[in-house]
Amino acid sequence: MGATSGIGREVAVLLLQNGYNVAVAGRREELLQQLVAEYDAITQYKVIDINAEDAPHKLNELINSMGGIDLYFHSSGIGYQNPNLDIDKEMRTVETNAMGFARIINNVYHYFEKKGSGHIAAITSIAGTKGLGAAPAYSATKRFQNTYIEALSQLASMKGVDVTFTDIRPGFVATDLLGDNAVYPMKMEKNYVARKVVKAVLRRRKVVIVDWRYAILVFFWRLVPRCIWTKMKIVSKKD
Repeated sequence: MGATSGIGREVAVLLLQNGYNVAVAGRREELLQQLVAEYDAITQYKVIDINAEDAPHKLNELINSMGGIDLYFHSSGIGYQNPNLDIDKEMRTVETNAMGFARIINNVYHYFEKKGSGHIAAITSIAGTKGLGAAPAYSATKRFQNTYIEALSQLASMKGVDVTFTDIRPGFVATDLLGDNAVYPMKMEKNYVARKVVKAVLRRRKVVIVDWRYAILVFFWRLVPRCIWTKMKIVSKKD
């Protein structure tokens, strides 16, 4: 899900190269068609907007057209630097990263619960570690995603359901998501990140931070007391 661009597209191609039978989904049909045309082995695609009420139904149709799935990979999301708290940006972020995320992950969990096993992997972010003043809704919804995955993992264990979860938390990646004219520290290329992501998925890792530099950064972020954190100025520079 979210295979039209960025990490999602790169991961779809890498999974294909690793022998997976891959189907792709996203909002932009033209980009999905381009991907299918470029890679003949990708024979199934579906236009799905995770914010639409019929998104679970459309995803189930795609799953059924494949004869079932073993791995679901979620790479749909939006985000903004929004220090001025533009409410439209905040609400779009909440709608996609929280409501849309829960709508789809919930549906896939039920599918794997009924099937008896499965693997759910999702791109979240290191932004869920702390509340970032420059991106309130983004950091809050990424924390939501981290917690939702953790909670479902515990629920699966409580119910004895064999569902594996992989929470993938990248730092800044050079994709369309960062197309707001900002300069980000330690920005990574999407091909590099996708390789790290697929490696983590194939190893069925529970939580992975991409890459080691951000793992160190997050370690120290967690040590900063709230009273100090809220007084820190964490911003990116404009070109």
